[in-house]
Amino acid sequence: MNYAEAQRDPNKNRVGLSVVVGLHVVLAWAIVTGNAKKVVDVVKGPIETKIIEEVKPPPPPPPEKLPPPPPKNLPPPPAWVPPPEVNVQVQQQPTISTQSVNPPPAQEFKPAAATPPGPPTAPPAPPAPPVRTAPSIRFGEADKPEYSPAARRAEIECEVVVAYVMETNGTITEANVEKSCGSSREHKQLDRATVDAVKAVRGKPGTVDGKPERLSGRVVYVWKLE
Repeated sequence: MNYAEAQRDPNKNRVGLSVVVGLHVVLAWAIVTGNAKKVVDVVKGPIETKIIEEVKPPPPPPPEKLPPPPPKNLPPPPAWVPPPEVNVQVQQQPTISTQSVNPPPAQEFKPAAATPPGPPTAPPAPPAPPVRTAPSIRFGEADKPEYSPAARRAEIECEVVVAYVMETNGTITEANVEKSCGSSREHKQLDRATVDAVKAVRGKPGTVDGKPERLSGRVVYVWKLE
């Protein structure tokens, strides 16, 4: 029998077909009864996992001590040359001869006679103080201050002292009451009238060593009813 005839044998195809049909029947029965799920669960099963630590390589061995490098070719040291001989002449020191000399006889010391002190010198005389003359003021009839009506009615009589500064030309630039006439309103009126009269008058300037100077002075004015 050749190969072609064996392939055409109907008995062989019948057996294979019956095996396939049997497998389909078994598979259908497993699906219907639920056994297929159990088969799948058995096949699936748990999977175990393990973490494997990384194996570290051992540390490298310490380096071996290497022998020191061979010395380099150094030039030979220079040949020793002895220093030249130097002849040093030693000078002979001169001989010093000493002679004993007797000291002269001690002379008797006589103190000289003390001279009497002269009269003490007088200290220099201090400079003479400058000669000053104070400025002065004289009130004429036209220069006298007048009573205010209230002070006249009150019949006030008093004394006012005014301090002033006079320039070299005789004019007065500053004037202030140094002693008031009193504390009432009428007294203050007389104080102001006296200051105004002093500023308006022209006086005689003061001098220092005969030269006119800007000096201060005082004037006393007496208020009296006539």
